[in-house]
Amino acid sequence: MKLGMIGLGKMGSNMAKRLINFNHEVVVYDVNIDNVNSLKKYGAIASNSIEELINLLPEQKIIWVMVPAGEITENLINKLSNLLSKNDIIIDGGNSNYKESERRASFLKEKKIEFVDVGTSGGIWGLTEGYCLMVGGKKEVFEKTEPLYRSLAPENGYIYTGPSGSGHFVKMVHNGIEYGMMQAYAEGFELLHSKKEYDLDLHEISKVWDHGSVIRSWLLQLISNIFEDKDYIKDIRGYVPDSGEGRWTVEEAISQSVSMPVITLSLMQRFRSRKEETFSDKVLAALRNQFGGHEIKKGDK
Repeated sequence: MKLGMIGLGKMGSNMAKRLINFNHEVVVYDVNIDNVNSLKKYGAIASNSIEELINLLPEQKIIWVMVPAGEITENLINKLSNLLSKNDIIIDGGNSNYKESERRASFLKEKKIEFVDVGTSGGIWGLTEGYCLMVGGKKEVFEKTEPLYRSLAPENGYIYTGPSGSGHFVKMVHNGIEYGMMQAYAEGFELLHSKKEYDLDLHEISKVWDHGSVIRSWLLQLISNIFEDKDYIKDIRGYVPDSGEGRWTVEEAISQSVSMPVITLSLMQRFRSRKEETFSDKVLAALRNQFGGHEIKKGDK
């Protein structure tokens, strides 16, 4: 198939490369011309503007959008809506809020432009390992674009989830689960690390847990990579951002009255990581002193 790919960051560029590897024709555009030139060397068709990219595509144009969620995605889709024609297809493979995807699908429907929301997981490993794809939109549009998902995903690695918004909804929950899993691993390895008298080898423990253990996973393999270099983590500040999907998962759980204590607490821990010392910690320390006379530590010690 021939399609356009707008957004050539870590995900978009590797997805374009994987599609090229599977003999698709990919017209690429990015605000960073170096990214475009890099993909051109790989075999992509370069374009210098969104307008040029569109002109290089055949009838019933397919444009895959891989730009940051929020205002950038909104502005891009609005621009595309004024440049595309009836039955053209926009695929949003970023981490957009599913409610925004529902709204965009409705907006584009009025212009007779098709919209597909694709929750995409795979990170920087997707080029070689493939991407897990969760696809929402009209069934007939999914079927039209299915060769793309088949090429991007490993075997059994993509699913049609249902109507517009459902792809990004499923990906949202996926990321919420990821928050909880990552937090549990991090806490477990902190406890192992704190047991100084055993001098535990975290790299070897993570490796053995990944063979036959009930907690084996790809995340555990990545943890093993981290601890292979014993000095690697020493220079890392424990500041953990959140992309938004964990928040949306918790908000959705509240709106649906679904109990999600683990995912909620893992999100709270990310907030906590961004402060070296919180005001609440100071209140707790002062309270312990007030009722029990417990020692208060001051300064840097």
